[in-house]
Amino acid sequence: MSVEPLDFREATANDIATLVQMLADDPLGAKRENYELPLPEVYLKAFEAIDKDPNNELIVAKSGETIVGFMQLTFIPYLTYQGGWRATVEGVRVNKQFRSQGVGKQLFEWGINRANERGCHLFQLTTDKQRPDAIKFYESLGFKATHEGMKLHLSR
Repeated sequence: MSVEPLDFREATANDIATLVQMLADDPLGAKRENYELPLPEVYLKAFEAIDKDPNNELIVAKSGETIVGFMQLTFIPYLTYQGGWRATVEGVRVNKQFRSQGVGKQLFEWGINRANERGCHLFQLTTDKQRPDAIKFYESLGFKATHEGMKLHLSR
C-alpha cells in the first residue's frame, strides 16, 4: 500500500513539537530525545538556527493536514571534487502510522531532487548499524555503503 503523492514544505516553529515527538517515538530516539510539553527550549533554539541558515532545510512531508514524515537537509561546500557541494540528510523520520506505505521513498525522492536543484554532486547519509531495516531501505534506493563512518560524542 502507498499513500497519495505527498506535499512538501519547510517546517515552521508550529511543527517542532510534532517532529520531536516523531524523533522520540523510536527505540534509539527514545534514549536521546526529550519529548514533553511544553517542549524543552533547546529544540526551539535548534529550529531557529536551522531556519536562519540558508544551507539547512527542515522539510516536512504532509498527507492532507497530517505530517507523515520529515528530514533535515544540510548543503555543504567542499574543496574536494573541484569545489563541489554535498547534501547530507539527517534526522529522517516517518510517522509510525504511515510506515511501509511509500512515505520514505517519496521523502527521499524529494530530497534527492532538491539536492540536484542546489547543484550537489553527492547525497549522503549516515545510519545507525542498529537499524538493519533502514539500511535495507537505503540500499533499495541505490545508496552504497562505500565508507566507514566514525563519530566522537563530545561532552556539553
